[in-house]
Amino acid sequence: MDSQHPQKIELIGDYLAFVWSDGNESMIHASTLRENSPSAEQVGEMDIFGRIRGGSNGGDFSSVRIGNFERVGNYAIRIIFSDGHASGIFSWNLLHSIALSIEDK
Repeated sequence: MDSQHPQKIELIGDYLAFVWSDGNESMIHASTLRENSPSAEQVGEMDIFGRIRGGSNGGDFSSVRIGNFERVGNYAIRIIFSDGHASGIFSWNLLHSIALSIEDK
């Protein structure tokens, strides 16, 4: 399990910048964050039979910007995007995983 958490988060242009607890730094573009939103609105919800219903996975988020973000407890942030999407709660583990996947490309 990933145990990194951000020491600092800052909005820099179209990027969220992170300084992680291990000292590493990451920058994640708004479109990447919007595309990877964990919200049911984005990825859908599982019904009692295990089928995913709803969601709008996919789409062109290249022009989406970050309006703001707010901390959710000590484990996540909620990002307010320019397209009105604001229901995704991005845990530290998810954000760190997204940052690592960008580095691996």
